[in-house]
Amino acid sequence: AAAFERRVLRRVAEHHYLRVRLELPDGGARPNAAQFKQLVVTALRELHGEVGAALPVDVLTYEEKTLSAILRVISSGLVKLWSALTLLGFYQNRRCAFRVLQTSPFLLALSGNSRELVL
Repeated sequence: AAAFERRVLRRVAEHHYLRVRLELPDGGARPNAAQFKQLVVTALRELHGEVGAALPVDVLTYEEKTLSAILRVISSGLVKLWSALTLLGFYQNRRCAFRVLQTSPFLLALSGNSRELVL
């Protein structure tokens, strides 16, 4: 008789990836890639101080047309980044909101979204 053996390998991923979108309800000027990165750092600084602002976050892709981006952060900083983005409420004295659309320890997982799949 064949014996079933379950093996679970737990390896903490070095990075986590987030697909985010910035929502600016009043239209207005759209941030470029450098301004978007600065907005992310500002959000971290406002909530977590200088320690939060020192968190290594990379903007891998940014689409100015849709104001969406893919961010990379070290796994230990995922909660700090997510909370800072969620609580940010203003960009250049205008209301704004970050929406975290997807998150994964694998960049390939963000390449498609099954919720947006059209058959």
